[in-house]
Formats: sequence, C-alpha cells, structure tokens
Amino acid sequence: MTDFASLLPRIEQLLDRLDTRAAPPRLDWKKIRAARWSAQTGGLKPILHPQRTAMKDLLAIDEQKQRVDANTRQFVEGKPANNVLLTGARGSGKSSLVKAVHAKYAPRGLRLIEIDKAGLPHLPDLFDLLADADYRFVVFIDDLSFAEHEPGYASLKAALDGSLAGPSDNVLIYATSNRRHLMPEYMAENLETRYLGGEVQPGEATEEKVSLSDRFGLWVSFHGMDQDTYLAIARHWASHLGAPADDSFERAALQWSMARGARNGRVAWQFARDWAGRQR
Repeated sequence: MTDFASLLPRIEQLLDRLDTRAAPPRLDWKKIRAARWSAQTGGLKPILHPQRTAMKDLLAIDEQKQRVDANTRQFVEGKPANNVLLTGARGSGKSSLVKAVHAKYAPRGLRLIEIDKAGLPHLPDLFDLLADADYRFVVFIDDLSFAEHEPGYASLKAALDGSLAGPSDNVLIYATSNRRHLMPEYMAENLETRYLGGEVQPGEATEEKVSLSDRFGLWVSFHGMDQDTYLAIARHWASHLGAPADDSFERAALQWSMARGARNGRVAWQFARDWAGRQR
C-alpha cells in the first residue's frame, strides 16, 4: 500500500504530460488557401492541393451560382453576408459550387476550412483560431445531416446563432446537404400540425428540425436535371478532357446514367472521364 502511495505522484505527472497537447502551429495563410480541422489534434492541417473548380464549368445552375457568388463577394469585400445552406438533389453541384467560389476569391483573401460532423463540437475553438487573422474564412461542412439527438446538431445550432462563442465577422459557414432541414422527417410528425384561426401551425418536432436550417441566412436549392441537360454537361466535360463527342456518344452516355440509376452532373463527369479514357 505504501509503495502504491509513493507511485501516485509519478502517475499523476505522467497523466498530465499525456493530457497536455502542444499548441498547434499557426498556418501561413499567405501560402495556404485551404485547411482541414482535426478534432484529434485540436488544430488545422493544411490542404496543399485543394480541388479547383471553375465557375464556367458548372452548367445548368446559373441562378444558384449567382446567389452564392454574390454572397461570397459581399463577404470578401467586408460587407454583410449570410451563412449559406445548399440543399437538394445529389450530384447536382452543391459542393463543386463552394469549391468554385473559393477558387475565384482565394486571390482576394478568401480561405476555406473543411470540418466534418465529428468536429462540430469544436467550432468555438476553431473560431478562436480564426478571429485575429487578416483573412476571410468560409467554414465548409459537406454532406451534412443528423440523426436524432446527435451532439453536433446543438453545437452547429449554437454556432450559427445563439452562442456567445459564435464566429467573428471574418467567418461564415457554408454547408451542403441532401435534406432541406438536415434531419430525417417522419409522417407521424405531420399529425402534430394544428389548424388555428385558419393558420397551419407545425408541431414541436417539426419546429425543432426547422430551427437549425432556419439559422442559415441564405438557402440555395438544387434540383434534378432532364436528359438534355445531362447530355450537355457530359459533352462539355468530354470536350474539356480532349475527347469530343461522336455519333455513339449520346447512346453511351444514356446507358451509363441508366446503369448508375441517376442523371446528374456528377454522373456526367464520371461518364466523360470514362469516355475520354477509352478514346485515348
């Protein structure tokens, strides 16, 4: 017992060393244009080769491009701007549009920080790191959705509006999701709806789910595309990759989309890569 008691101070010192993490190095934002938040180290890891997408290569989403571009331009110029939620059909260009506006405005001081759902509880720490930097930051959360009672839900909700530890004026949050309200919606929730004085009043469960998406100032919706639009996008990317369409192109592109069970910009891009590879 005496021997164990004598070991306690040494054990406590060892635990203190393990628990104390070195402060993460500050990034040189002059050289680094994008980074990823690491929940394990509590710091930012530079993305040395971020994906670059040109606005001109995003077809059939002109209205969405105009709205996100205008909001981002206001932000970069130091004017008031909104957090953005991009929702809708999968593969329709939501993430690509965020990458495209970043590529466009990076020379003017815009930096992109990628964070996954597991990192959302650490948003206040991230905001502290970015607050004093002489740059503008978009915190990017891709493919966001929540199950019931996930901890990141409350963290993001507080970060968007309501927390004292919210982002400074040089930080915005851009998120993409296939779900308009970021959470699954159930038929039973519609039974809570009441009709009072001729008005439709949603139930508490619905109100709670809407309360998160409602904190994004700008909603941008993406929709499915028709066959002609899909083929036009496939032709664009095939030409971009140096393999223009021939007489068999359209039939091959449609067969590809049927095999994938989808017709969107991502599928068109994947087909164009396959087509270009086979032509060469």
